[in-house]
Amino acid sequence: MQTKIEKIDSSSALAVKIIGVVESHELDFLSFRERLSFANISHPEKKKEWATARIAIHDALEALQVPYPGFFKDEHGKSHAMNGQGYVSLTHTPGFAGAIFHREQPVGIDMDLVREKILKIGFRFLDSSELDFLEKDPAHYTMAWSAKESIFKCQGRKGVSFRDNILLDPFDVNTTRIKGRIRGTEFADHHYTVEVRQLENVILTYTIW
Repeated sequence: MQTKIEKIDSSSALAVKIIGVVESHELDFLSFRERLSFANISHPEKKKEWATARIAIHDALEALQVPYPGFFKDEHGKSHAMNGQGYVSLTHTPGFAGAIFHREQPVGIDMDLVREKILKIGFRFLDSSELDFLEKDPAHYTMAWSAKESIFKCQGRKGVSFRDNILLDPFDVNTTRIKGRIRGTEFADHHYTVEVRQLENVILTYTIW
């Protein structure tokens, strides 16, 4: 899969990058605070994931002609622009890192490799109604997991259970859009439309709320 940069509309864009060795000059755009964060990552693979995700968000911003502001994580682990403008979400999975930005609305993005073992842990993150309509197909289960992850990242608060609080409407394995909502929390009125893409053996989902 080639590097992917997509301008969704005039206010939002996403980018997916192949994780690899990043040369120092490729990170010249980082803020001072981000440089410190990067320097404090000791694990080589974690450093590559972190750096590639930052390059992805830089590319997404470039597609929108938005200057790179630098980003930080809040106490819930959600990323924010240092200038307080716009909304961002970052993700990575073995081999790939991605990011999405929107000028005005909260966003969530997720990528996951399709793996057979997800069938064994479905009961941990799926409601019984979801288990009823999902096929015993790793891709179908991964789509459900990834959609819930994107919704979780978009709402941006800890304490929301994938199984108990995020409920997906029935969808088939070939769909490009999943509907979902959060229930049983103070965010219970939030409804989401999740866009779905399959990139080789990776499921990519994102939502704009």
